[in-house]
Amino acid sequence: MYTSELELDVRYYETDQMGIVHHSNYIRYFECGRSDMMAKLGVPVDKMESEQHIMFPIVSIDVHYKAPARFGEKIKVVTTLTKWPLAKFIDEQRVFNEQGELLSYATVVIGVINSITRKPARVPKTVLEKLVPYYQKEDQIGL
Repeated sequence: MYTSELELDVRYYETDQMGIVHHSNYIRYFECGRSDMMAKLGVPVDKMESEQHIMFPIVSIDVHYKAPARFGEKIKVVTTLTKWPLAKFIDEQRVFNEQGELLSYATVVIGVINSITRKPARVPKTVLEKLVPYYQKEDQIGL
């Protein structure tokens, strides 16, 4: 299982007049967390798209809101790739405030498609190779 963490500042434009983050911004926070996770793995999304012609569309997202984030706070986005990916990624994502309180969590299913043909594809071997240290040998199908 691979986990990545990213800290973000809550910005004014992400909030309503009460200084509370609008629910739609959590989707953006999750996206930032996933992109950061891929970059930390050494397979940034922009390079996957430009060099390997692979895109990662969202298939589904199931979000739950527990408590509000507020303007001026720092939040932490924790992204965990829960299963060995083959044709899709399943990420568990959580957002915490500075006190460690869970604000929101989501399960995100991300597909893999070839950007030229727009047809489903497998997770590139370059990504799987980066994930090997985080999974047991029996999980590592497709290598």
